[in-house]
Amino acid sequence: MKQFNFLDWPVYKDAQELVSFSLEIVKKLPKEHRFELSSQLIRSSSSVVLNIAEGSGKSSRKDFSHFIDIALGSLYETIANMDILRANELINEVDFGLGKEKAANIARQLGGFKKKLKT
Repeated sequence: MKQFNFLDWPVYKDAQELVSFSLEIVKKLPKEHRFELSSQLIRSSSSVVLNIAEGSGKSSRKDFSHFIDIALGSLYETIANMDILRANELINEVDFGLGKEKAANIARQLGGFKKKLKT
């Protein structure tokens, strides 16, 4: 088995792009909102990436599936964070829509992983 095989997975790469997108959003925030709001957004989007990686190193399908569930939860948290920013007019509808689109793509891929792990 190839070590660190998650590095080649499209879902991992897409999750990395979501982190980069989150960092771009943070750069646009007014300075007075950068610490509190941006910290949570970066942590939740990073958690998606980290849980995919961590889960890939588990020896059982059940354990890996658990980490996929955590990654999905963090993905939903990321979108909720973006929605808070949108609702408070700190990001625009276009950025929110792009974030949602990226997250939906990742969620589909993670769902596919879950199905594959059950078989």
